[in-house]
Parts: sequence; structure tokens; C-alpha cells
Amino acid sequence: MRVKCVICDEIGQLPDDAPLAKTLRNRPIHTYMCEQCNERIADKTVARIATGNFVFRRSSHSIEKNF
Repeated sequence: MRVKCVICDEIGQLPDDAPLAKTLRNRPIHTYMCEQCNERIADKTVARIATGNFVFRRSSHSIEKNF
């Protein structure tokens, strides 16, 4: 399956039987991010958490209040 990264527009290949490929086929709202972009965002998120100013936002659903 050919996939395109939503951030850098790099075109890549996924095996047709991979779980991510199945998710992308069955749920078009899900998007693909290449490994380099995913790593870059993860590094920046970890750096923001380390500053102490990062706040996890949750929605106002009642299920999440009990979580």
C-alpha cells in the first residue's frame, strides 16, 4: 500500500497485511506520518513535558472524568 506523510509529503510503502495499512484503509480519518516526522514530534513533545509547562488537555466527556 502506498502512503503519503501528512507533514513532509514523503511517499512510502506499507505491506498490505500490516495493521496500520488496514487501519488506514478502513478509517480514512486516520493519517500516516513517516518515521522521521513521528520521531521529530516525539522529541519535541518530550522536551515540552520536561519544561513543566506542558498540560494534558482532556475533553469534557463524563467517561474521562472517571478515568
